[in-house]
Amino acid sequence: MSWTDEKVNKLKELWGKGNTASQIAEIIGGISRNAVIGKAHRLNLSAKIKTRTATSNQDFQNSLNEQNTKSRKGRKSKFKSLIIEKDFEPENPKQLEELDENSCKWPIGHPDEKSFYFCGRSSLKDFSYCKLHLLYAYQPKGKKEDVIEKEEVPEFLGKKIKSA
Repeated sequence: MSWTDEKVNKLKELWGKGNTASQIAEIIGGISRNAVIGKAHRLNLSAKIKTRTATSNQDFQNSLNEQNTKSRKGRKSKFKSLIIEKDFEPENPKQLEELDENSCKWPIGHPDEKSFYFCGRSSLKDFSYCKLHLLYAYQPKGKKEDVIEKEEVPEFLGKKIKSA
């Protein structure tokens, strides 16, 4: 198959109108879709990457912006109101047998000790802990990593590093 001037001109015309490579190959006849794409590329015809219409592209951008906004809020903002609040109800020590669905189940002390108990404050809806202990249990993402980076090298590791 050879490209004649007539076929090249028809290709340029149809390409400019926005026809697909398959449609152009069918209209010209005797050539494949890949041949049309290759010739268009060699002729430096504008790329036809417009897969979305202007309205759907706008919707796509809006949905991306919404996703970015949601991801920025993250876990930190969920508990921000709790951090601001400083007045927590007093602890209500309870034993394991005394706990119910609305009690904070944060353990205080070591289970082997006689003085071991659970917090017992009112827990928040859908959580096992009170407001205060919720802040401990659900730390914002990245907070743990920050603490580790700020810590200095433990003394016993420092000695080993120096001796090595």
